[in-house]
Amino acid sequence: MDSKLVRKLRPYMAAILLQFGYAGLGIIAKSALDKGMSHYTFAVYRNIAAAVVVAPFAFAFERKIRPRMTLSIFAKIFLLALLEPVIDQNLYYIGLKITTATFAAAMCNTVPALTFLLAWLMRLESVNVRRLHSQAKIMGTIVTVGGAMIMTIVKGSIIELPWTKGNSNSTSIAQDNDPQQFIKGAIMIGAACICWSFFYILQAITLKSYPAGLSLTGLICMLGALQGTVLTLVATRGNAQIWSIGWDTTLLPSVYSGLICSGVGYYVSGVIMKEKGPVFVTSFNPLNMVIVAVMSSFILAEQLNVGKVAGATVIVIGLYLVIWGKTQDQSISAYPQSELNHQSLEDQTSNTIVTKAISVDSVV
Repeated sequence: MDSKLVRKLRPYMAAILLQFGYAGLGIIAKSALDKGMSHYTFAVYRNIAAAVVVAPFAFAFERKIRPRMTLSIFAKIFLLALLEPVIDQNLYYIGLKITTATFAAAMCNTVPALTFLLAWLMRLESVNVRRLHSQAKIMGTIVTVGGAMIMTIVKGSIIELPWTKGNSNSTSIAQDNDPQQFIKGAIMIGAACICWSFFYILQAITLKSYPAGLSLTGLICMLGALQGTVLTLVATRGNAQIWSIGWDTTLLPSVYSGLICSGVGYYVSGVIMKEKGPVFVTSFNPLNMVIVAVMSSFILAEQLNVGKVAGATVIVIGLYLVIWGKTQDQSISAYPQSELNHQSLEDQTSNTIVTKAISVDSVV
C-alpha cells in the first residue's frame, strides 16, 4: 500500500516542488534585473549553466536508450530551444523588469488555460463536455484564469503585515506613475506565456519520438544558448559590457535558473508529462503566484492587498477543480475495458439463454 501511495503522490509532489523552484527564480531574477543585468545575457547564461550540468548526466545514463537523431527530431528540438530558452525567457524578463515578481507570477497563471486549449485541439487531452470530470477541468481552467485577473486588476486596501508595514515597493510606485510601462510589461509576459504553452505541447509531442529526457533537456539548453547568443549579438550590436558577470547577485540568478528552472525543470516536467500529460504539469502554475506573493512580502517588502489574497483563493479553487478532473480521467480510463468485459459476459449469458429457449421450443 505504501509503495502504491508513493507512486500516486510522486507526480503531485514533483509538480509542487517545481513551482517552488520557479517561485525562487521570480524573486532573485527580479533583484538582478533591477540592478542592471541584461535580460539577453541572463537567458544565455541560464541555458549555458543548464547545458553544462545536464550534458554529462545525459551522456552517462542515456547512451543505450537515446534514439537516433533524425531531421524531424532535430527540427522539433530546434523549435523547442527557440520557443522557451530564447523567446519566452527574454520576453518574460523584460516584463518582469518593469512590473513586479508577484504580477509576473500572476500572469503566468494563463499558461494552464492556454495549454489546456492547445492540448484539446491537438488531441493530447481527452475532453467530453457531457461528463462531470471534463466540465470540472474546463471550469477549473476558467476559474484559474479569473483568479489571475483578480490579482492583476483588483487592488483593494493594503493588508498591513509586520514586515511590510511602512514600506513601499519601488516597482509598485513606478506602476502608478507610468501605467503605460506596466501595460507593456503585461503584454510581454502574456506573449511569453503563449510561447511557454506551445513549448509544453511540443515537448510532450517530441518525447514520444525522443524519450531520452536528459538528452532532450541538454540539447534544448545547448541550442537555446547558441540561439540566444546570436540574438544578443544582433540586438546589442556587439556590446561587450553586458557580458560582464561577477561573484554577486548577477551570478546567482544565472546559475540557479539554469540548474533548477531549466535543467531540473525541463526534465522533471517531461517525466510528469509521460504519465499525466502537459495539462497536469501546467495546472500547478497558480501555486507559483501564491508562493511568490508570500516570499516577495518577506524578501522584497511587496505589500499584499485584498485583491491579491482574493485572487489567490480563487486560483487555488480552480487548481483543485482541474486536479479532481484529471484524477477522474485516470479512474475512468480503465473503465471501458471492464465495461466491455462485463458486456461480453452479459452477451454470452443472453446467448446461452436464447439457445436453451430455442432447444426447448423445438422439443415441444
